[in-house]
Amino acid sequence: MNTEAEGSLHIKNKSAAKSTIFLVCRVRPQSSGETRYWEEIEPYVAAAVRQRIKVFQDAGIAGVDLYLACFGPALQVFSEAWPLTRGEPRTAPKPKRGQKAVPAEEFDPFSVTPEDALDAARGEVKLWRLQQLAQISRQQHLDALTEWFILAWDAFRAPRFPADEALRLSRVVGLDFDHDVKNVLCTVKGNDVSMKDSKARKLRKWTGDCLIDTLHSAAYIAQTQNIAVAKELLNKHELLDNPSLKSALEAVLKVLPAVTMVGKTSDNSLSSAVSDSEALRKLY
Repeated sequence: MNTEAEGSLHIKNKSAAKSTIFLVCRVRPQSSGETRYWEEIEPYVAAAVRQRIKVFQDAGIAGVDLYLACFGPALQVFSEAWPLTRGEPRTAPKPKRGQKAVPAEEFDPFSVTPEDALDAARGEVKLWRLQQLAQISRQQHLDALTEWFILAWDAFRAPRFPADEALRLSRVVGLDFDHDVKNVLCTVKGNDVSMKDSKARKLRKWTGDCLIDTLHSAAYIAQTQNIAVAKELLNKHELLDNPSLKSALEAVLKVLPAVTMVGKTSDNSLSSAVSDSEALRKLY
């Protein structure tokens, strides 16, 4: 249900959800007591989410709300199959900064929690959104760091959003947040992360291994020199007509804010992202 007005002051300039998701809990028939395995149930969780994503999106649910809405179908399948255990043990999670590691005697490598279902839901929404944003099939993938950048802007539509969500999104694309993302594409302050723009990164990387690095390099050169120099460097490294780079560019342009958006919101925090967007649009 949409429960937040566009002009609500308490969510202004924040990457807040605009809707409230209601989960209906019903008493289920008594369980047989037979324990099932998460590895067996996970595909059914993913399938349930796939069946509902388009319905939710067509109903006007977007951004972070789309992820939240898909938690319902995921948790339905998960709870119907409970109790669950793992067939294969998992490794102990790394503690967050400032937190202590879980003692070995308290960690159960075979335990399953609702967060497993939510991670599966996030993974399906990730695939769906990437297909919507660029010509990418389920068998093809952009590099993980580029996926994280695209999905972060697609979900939150703001350069600042909760650090916990940044961490979860990193897990979805297979990255270690502290090692791969933090201080690379964003900085952390308190409970939030702030996205870096091309001028903050000042890159000159043209290998094509990390597409967002290449795009930020091109945007930085285009703004500090000119678009002709950026195109010349892309062409020199045989990247100007690279299909993967074109897919990444297409997706990035769909998620970064445009001049018209900033004009409507009067949000100065988006100005640097708009500058990148305008520079990259000239390469498209």
